[in-house]
Amino acid sequence: MTKRTAPVKKAPVTKAPMNKYAALLRGINVGGKKKVPMAELRSVLEELGHRDVQTYLQSGNAVFSSAGQDPAALARELEAAVEARFGFPVKVLVVDGAYLRAVAEACPFPAAELEGRQLHATFFSEQPAPDRFAAIDPAAYLPEEYRLGDRVLYLYAPGGLGTSELGAALHRPAVLKGVDATTRNWNTVAKLVELTAD
Repeated sequence: MTKRTAPVKKAPVTKAPMNKYAALLRGINVGGKKKVPMAELRSVLEELGHRDVQTYLQSGNAVFSSAGQDPAALARELEAAVEARFGFPVKVLVVDGAYLRAVAEACPFPAAELEGRQLHATFFSEQPAPDRFAAIDPAAYLPEEYRLGDRVLYLYAPGGLGTSELGAALHRPAVLKGVDATTRNWNTVAKLVELTAD
């Protein structure tokens, strides 16, 4: 008589939760330098195992889903993959959807009343100390204004970023030394919030 054994219960397969992120690449596809075709950027992200990959515009905005929990580690991984594929270094900031929504909600300027080109967000790799900006006299640049947020700087430039003297002063190497930074206009910020929504 053969002894019956109870069937072995298999442990339930649990999938790691997927988070939505935006990757912001700095200084690509500008003036014919550091060309990164968006189709190839999508391919790089997919080869790294990320899902739901999309790109927005040609200025280095990608959205993806990943089980990764560390945005800084995801950024370093993408930097290495981009350099391996294209042969030049590119700084990358990776932020999650919740952070992007918080940035939009905390905007100190009336974004809904402004043109996208008049309002910009500069994203930082780390929080810069306020004293870095102490030498910049806000009154000297009116009506342009800026405010610091959580790893972000909001810039109101009525004439656009291209002619903004305050924007140029805020982005001087002496001000941002050691901090990686990349800027997006408000239209792009709003679109990235939409693309990374749950």
